[in-house]
Amino acid sequence: MVIVREAHGLSEPSGPAGRPLSWSRTVAREAVHRVSVAEVLLTDVRNHGDNRFEAAAQWPRSHPTFPHGGDGRHHPLMIAETLRELGIYIPTRYYAVPAGAHFLIRDISYRLDPETEPRAPYGASDITCRAAVTDIRTGPCGRFVTGMRLDVVLSAGGKLFAWAGGTARFLDGTTYAETRAAAHGHTARRRLRAAVRPSPAQLAVPAARDVLVVRDGGVVYLDPADPRHPFFFDHWSDHMPGLVLLEGARQAAALATGGALTRPVACRMKAIRFTESYPPAVVECTSHGRTCVFRLRQAGICTAVGVLQYL
Repeated sequence: MVIVREAHGLSEPSGPAGRPLSWSRTVAREAVHRVSVAEVLLTDVRNHGDNRFEAAAQWPRSHPTFPHGGDGRHHPLMIAETLRELGIYIPTRYYAVPAGAHFLIRDISYRLDPETEPRAPYGASDITCRAAVTDIRTGPCGRFVTGMRLDVVLSAGGKLFAWAGGTARFLDGTTYAETRAAAHGHTARRRLRAAVRPSPAQLAVPAARDVLVVRDGGVVYLDPADPRHPFFFDHWSDHMPGLVLLEGARQAAALATGGALTRPVACRMKAIRFTESYPPAVVECTSHGRTCVFRLRQAGICTAVGVLQYL
């Protein structure tokens, strides 16, 4: 996977006309589908026209799930969460997508430059995002937006350090219900007979509640230790959220490589179909040097695939 600096015409953000971006307070939690205000990263968004936006986000140094590294570096999945919040805020605020619509991730990717990524010696890092919307999909007669692609470049302290992108679908309640009814997910709970939950240290996570995988008979399953985790399950969902799939794959890669691969600097994931909460999905990882290819399977059917890259 290669994401270049000039992708989609995005470059390092320059100062916006009019009032500057603000990092003083977060946007409304409902605007990014969060229940807890403490989990909101986005603080401001400016519309520059022509499907281009500039946004501000603040990454806390003390985030309980994604704490900074020993040298002040933030967890790379903060990039994915910033993209997720922008991918909800921009469509609802500027493209008339109903706030109650269901947002489904089709694909997500990011790439991080370790040489320029921010360090947080004090309370937080102020992040500036430049975003471009493309591939806008509409319903019958073009009356409403049903999907789009969002590409973002992120900078801090005037230095561009990351690139991210993703595609999402937006479904109203009726369409979502029909889509879920057509899915062939198995919702019955199944007990893993000899499941062993890895220690937080094995997966490079802060606490036992952050562990998302178990090993049972040599097979790794996606089986979160805390189904009410304050970040991953901030609100109820009838399927596994996209960031749970991505972090579960990261943890499975760490487990498969004996802790050699823990901090991906780039990733790409495609969600093929819903990954249900039950039965636990199998997470298969194969490492090739500093790259790990992963796949999630449920009831023998592949639900998501992706690649993680490491230094």
